[in-house]
Amino acid sequence: MALPQSPASPLFLREAEIRRGIELMHFGYNRLFEAVDRRLEAEGLGRAHHRALYFIARQPDLTVSRLLALLGVTKQSLGRVINELAARELVEARVGRDDRRQRLLRLTPAGKSLEAALFEMLRTRMSAAYVDAGPAAVAGFWLVLEGLVPPAERPMLHRLRGE
Repeated sequence: MALPQSPASPLFLREAEIRRGIELMHFGYNRLFEAVDRRLEAEGLGRAHHRALYFIARQPDLTVSRLLALLGVTKQSLGRVINELAARELVEARVGRDDRRQRLLRLTPAGKSLEAALFEMLRTRMSAAYVDAGPAAVAGFWLVLEGLVPPAERPMLHRLRGE
């Protein structure tokens, strides 16, 4: 159940309102991921592994270079994560069809199972929050979050949605 909320102040650009938004994002994000973090820890994995699993699940045969762009991490950092996931038989890399230098990433059955379990934890929490907030608030929330993404990067969001 949502906390009683007062409507946003018409002075929403003042420091107090901006700080409130930052604090809500911080605590909301932490609570959203607390169950996922426990499961990842039990598996000996972290959030970087989860982000890779999530985006590979969304786009099977995702190239390493595309995943690098989505995650905004270094090649070295991603290489470590992908190697760990491959060693645990959660991700497999295939050679590209047209370009043999490409590595196409996809989840193994075990990777699909883990990613689905992690997603279900997030879906449950997000769904409950969405229901409490209502459709208009959800749409506004999406607009605010999209507004945090630089305009040059927004096409990436549209591609993820299949637009």
